[in-house]
Amino acid sequence: MNILITGGCGFIGSSLAVALKSEGHDIICFDNLSRRGSEVIVNRILDHGCKFIHGDIRNREDFIKIKQQCEIMIECSAEPSVLVGSQGAEAMFMVENNLFGAVNCFEYSRMHHISVIFISTSRVYPYDVLNSFRYKENETRYEYSDQRVGISSDGIGIDFPLQGFRSLYGATKLSAEYLLQEYSQNFNIPCLINRCGVVAGPWQLGKADQGVFTFWLLNHFFKRNLQYIGFGGQGKQVRDLLHISDLCTLITAQISGISKYRGQIFNVGGGRKSNLSLIETTSLCEKITGTRLEITPILSERPADVRWYITDNSKTVQEFNWNIDKEPIAILNDTYTWLLENERLLKNVLKG
Repeated sequence: MNILITGGCGFIGSSLAVALKSEGHDIICFDNLSRRGSEVIVNRILDHGCKFIHGDIRNREDFIKIKQQCEIMIECSAEPSVLVGSQGAEAMFMVENNLFGAVNCFEYSRMHHISVIFISTSRVYPYDVLNSFRYKENETRYEYSDQRVGISSDGIGIDFPLQGFRSLYGATKLSAEYLLQEYSQNFNIPCLINRCGVVAGPWQLGKADQGVFTFWLLNHFFKRNLQYIGFGGQGKQVRDLLHISDLCTLITAQISGISKYRGQIFNVGGGRKSNLSLIETTSLCEKITGTRLEITPILSERPADVRWYITDNSKTVQEFNWNIDKEPIAILNDTYTWLLENERLLKNVLKG
């Protein structure tokens, strides 16, 4: 099968490219190489036999460079940082890339009769609402202890109410979801939407605002100090994390049956099996690297920070017979092994 991956030189896109190529698919990676470290990633996908096209989803003319007819597009080209645009300076960039760029992708799929798998985000769920709920404070973490629609101790479901504020990043992704559903309905385009939590693992060039668990491990690896930001500066906020290989397994299953989907939404994250607070992440990173860092408490929250987010994957598990294989210690160990094996290659990128 011919598969087009927009954002194919990002962490998720390139990992999907390599995994799907190993399954026998013909892969085209479309990327503008604007991300830090993309020059390293493009060599990775080429080494695995994937094709590369230099193009920007914001420019419709760039899609003309794609000469091969594809059956499926995996759209994962978004700017993934929730902080970009939060102070206004890059707000238009966020909208142009994540919304207008996504529409260009959907229009290309309409014109060429291509099914779409859209990589969305858990950030579509409103942070102000999530933070207003009751949470129990334990020794190392917060745990949900309220009774509200669409959320339980097992996590946040796809029926969680969407009224509220979610950041420019979350708003652009939710808007793109709505538009893709309309494209699917109006033009008979098979598509599905994956709302992903934090994805981690080898080949993620971690940043605090998009790959927090890899970022935490990198700082221990390179001995750079960290901060517990917000919620009392204690590091008890909780997020789930999913190994990139588990996401690749799910996408492989979705590809084989995508023809029956018309805009359905699936939550994709580590769930109750794989989640950590920052304190717990620190403890694991210390054990893995042998490094103990000074961590400074910062009392005030950053824009769109959340106290607790765990994914309720129940619909996804049932629909695709999908199970999470990697737990947090395995995710961090795999990432650490990758760092050790590639330190010379990645030194300038990761230390910058």
